[in-house]
Amino acid sequence: MHLRSSGGPSGANLLFAIVKPSGIHHVAICVNDEDKALAFYRDVLGLSVLPRPDFGFGGYWLDAGGQQVHLMQSEHPATGSHHFAIRVDNLDAAVEYLRERGIEVHPVPHMEGAGYQAFLHDPSGNFIELNQPE
Repeated sequence: MHLRSSGGPSGANLLFAIVKPSGIHHVAICVNDEDKALAFYRDVLGLSVLPRPDFGFGGYWLDAGGQQVHLMQSEHPATGSHHFAIRVDNLDAAVEYLRERGIEVHPVPHMEGAGYQAFLHDPSGNFIELNQPE
């Protein structure tokens, strides 16, 4: 069943009353080595492993503070500017911790309204933002 807004305010209000986002449940990313990716996300970034059904392909489900990151085994993971952000309480401490473990992390100049940000890549080349809200 597909619902569409009629374009008018009442149609839009009906659509948003039916499909009201309450948050992000998960982000799925493709990785070329599921075990290497698991070690990075679990042992370096501190996410914890969740139970995952057997879908017939490799992967892991991870908890990231109430939201989930799903790692999906793929021979051709997407790279580029697609990314997801992990909220951190102290960006400077997070950057220092990662650098001490040999992870290349790139803080960027603060932009009002965007929080404090740093960027890195996982072992499969996926782009990750660390974000400390303002």
